[in-house]
Amino acid sequence: MRPIAKILYRLILLSLAICMTGGISSCKSHKKNKIEANSAYIGEQIDMSVRKKHDENKIGKKIADESLKWIGTPYKYGHSEKGVATDCSGMVIILYRDIADIKLPRNSAEQADFCDKLKEKDIQPGDLVFFATGKDKKKVSHVGVMIDGCKFVHASASKGVILSEMTTPYYQRTFIKYGRVPGMK
Repeated sequence: MRPIAKILYRLILLSLAICMTGGISSCKSHKKNKIEANSAYIGEQIDMSVRKKHDENKIGKKIADESLKWIGTPYKYGHSEKGVATDCSGMVIILYRDIADIKLPRNSAEQADFCDKLKEKDIQPGDLVFFATGKDKKKVSHVGVMIDGCKFVHASASKGVILSEMTTPYYQRTFIKYGRVPGMK
């Protein structure tokens, strides 16, 4: 290598080492603060009239509340661990298993078949919402947990677990149905 190339190569390696060290030391606390900050902000954005209307559905409310704590979890297909990595159906499985002691099928299409179809006016916190986001516009390929009559938590392949609104044109276009897990009020 030429002397200038060696110097540039060493500078690049040193820069990468510094960046990686700084990222490792701050990554975990930054992610936790981001999740907590998002959860606090999100709480103000929830339609409390829908939540209060269905206070008798305490398990559904617990599922909705716990789903908010997953916000910021990175997306990874086939995973289901809060704060580490999850896909949409994996998050739903863990929420229902841990809070309602209900075992759901592993993928979103089977979860949609498992659920009872709901009308929009009957949505309660903790109910599920299903979308066809893949190539087949009639086949369920995505699921989220309803928080109120409009907002839902889901694991986006590009953004990780986020809070979205049903009024978004993309979700209106890909919407298939609302569903309630049998045994829930």
